[in-house]
Amino acid sequence: MSTELSIRNAPSAADHTTRTITTTPEADALITSSDPSHPANTIARLCAHFYTLGWVTGTGGGMSICSHAHNHIYLAPTGVQKELISPSDIFVLPASQTSVRNQDGSRISHHDLPYIRWPRPLNPSACTPLFLAAFRLRNAGCAIHTHSQWAVLVTLLLEKDAASATGNPAASKDVFEIERIEQIKGIPRGPSKAGNLGFFDRLRIPVIENTAKEEDLTESLEKAMMEWPDTYAVLVRRHGIYVWGEDVARAKTICESLDWIFRLAVEMRGLGLPWTGGEA
Repeated sequence: MSTELSIRNAPSAADHTTRTITTTPEADALITSSDPSHPANTIARLCAHFYTLGWVTGTGGGMSICSHAHNHIYLAPTGVQKELISPSDIFVLPASQTSVRNQDGSRISHHDLPYIRWPRPLNPSACTPLFLAAFRLRNAGCAIHTHSQWAVLVTLLLEKDAASATGNPAASKDVFEIERIEQIKGIPRGPSKAGNLGFFDRLRIPVIENTAKEEDLTESLEKAMMEWPDTYAVLVRRHGIYVWGEDVARAKTICESLDWIFRLAVEMRGLGLPWTGGEA
């Protein structure tokens, strides 16, 4: 292993680098392009950008693009310093591979999916089944996972509110709500609805509980997506957030808008300002 790879790759205890799958010239052609908008180039560029925002520090977080134009799903690897990712680090799946279930309903490990390209010695991200859920259930073109501190703090504030809300059944730790904030206009109304939310609308983002392993969040994420058909994001308590959109530009816009809103919400709470005006 070269010095560069030893810095960029941080295998976990459950390392799968002995897997025989590797790259081929044909597979490498899938991530090689001079077009800056190519999915492999886009993932590398945006992961570096997200690092500067504090979203993907310490190898955490990631993103994936489902490109029907290329008929493939492109995924950032795990255990890699996200600001150092290059297109050659990208995993590739067929676009049709959005399920992580066998016919008997048992879950397929993200290590056992039919990757067209596996850049050894890197490992596929444990976020993979959650990204695939967004592609399958929302027909998303891009999914992003961040460890934003503002997202984490919002989930903690909701937990605190619910614990102290004696006699207030309306208090919930499982949904973030805010209204009358201009940046809400950056969030679409829903997959089957036209336009974006307005200033007087209430933004709602469901919250799920964290698990010891990232991939074990899959069922909770899928359940939240089914129960909240208009949401473009799910918060994970004490962890971060998953965001998706029709394409890269929309997913990025939603993610940026939500992070701005979460930071504002935390600072509003510090000033004693409410997020909502009551029932809606």
